[in-house]
Amino acid sequence: MNRVIISGGGTGGHINPALAIANEIKKRNPQAEILFVGAKGRMEMERVPKAGYEIKGLWIDGIQRSLSFRNLMFPLKLIVSLIHSWLILRKFKPEACIGVGGFASGPLLYMATVLKIPTLIQEQNSYAGLTNKLLGNRIDKVCAGFEKGMERYFPKNKVVATGNPVREDLVEVEKIDENEALNYFGLQSNRPVLLVIGGSLGAKSVNLAMSKCVKNLLDQGLQVIWQTGKFYYDAIVEEQANLAEDPHLKIMAFVERMDFAYRVADVVVSRAGALSIAELEVVGKPSIFVPSPNVAEDHQTKNAESLLDQNACLLVKDSELDTKLEKQIIDLVENTSLMKELADNMNKVSKPYATKKIVDEIEKLKA
Repeated sequence: MNRVIISGGGTGGHINPALAIANEIKKRNPQAEILFVGAKGRMEMERVPKAGYEIKGLWIDGIQRSLSFRNLMFPLKLIVSLIHSWLILRKFKPEACIGVGGFASGPLLYMATVLKIPTLIQEQNSYAGLTNKLLGNRIDKVCAGFEKGMERYFPKNKVVATGNPVREDLVEVEKIDENEALNYFGLQSNRPVLLVIGGSLGAKSVNLAMSKCVKNLLDQGLQVIWQTGKFYYDAIVEEQANLAEDPHLKIMAFVERMDFAYRVADVVVSRAGALSIAELEVVGKPSIFVPSPNVAEDHQTKNAESLLDQNACLLVKDSELDTKLEKQIIDLVENTSLMKELADNMNKVSKPYATKKIVDEIEKLKA
């Protein structure tokens, strides 16, 4: 493939696999031209250029669950985005269009099918997103992160179970020099490290629970890398001002070097989104999952429970964070045999070569 458009975004769960796919295409063909198409005002408009790729923004938004002015504007935004998508496709002339979910992939991939351009979508979750479900009968191929249940949303003959893509730098994260990674965060080698990641946008309930227990965790001898999400960062920094000088606490809106963070982490607290799980499986970290209750069909709980059944993780319900999170963290850090067992089992279920399999499917697409 020499010219490819990758469309979608909205969260890190869409952007990270998109970048992983783009990087694998460029690795195979350094001359390949890759254009991203995202939604104006969404995080992909910042993250993609930082990764070295060009991106175009569509004036598109999702349908809100409640009656709002944004919903009244949706038909106009959709029409404008369809026209803009047609212009982008006619000018760039891609050989294939890839959708990773999110608002922008809808108009772009729809117009690609109208123009008979080969299309593929990558569905990360066990419960397919609305945009991908609407596109399911029109596109040529679906690369699924989960093996079971995809026939509920897509024609069975179009689905290939590839697993979810992770960035190449995470596949061999243990080869990173640990001291370099510790120095990046200003941490020490003689204390265990807790990594807290509530998703790319942050998780309010996880942040609230951490606010209540972080001092106790530091007093117990832990070091903490705490990714708050940009919406909560300022408030948490202000709230934790009394710990501002503690060298063992690193509060960050977003961790740019997740490879370094995974390298130094001994235990991870995370939401149970599909991409978070895929990354933690590949890096093999003992993890405590806190599924978000605010997702369709409670699919994060299903994601986490599939690992729990294989003794590959621990689980704390969102409603039980205040009473159980701190104890769960301390108990796990003190139980080195359980930490090793969880890490080994995470590695066993990982699919480190999912990105390569997805790009194999992209290369099979024919106009």
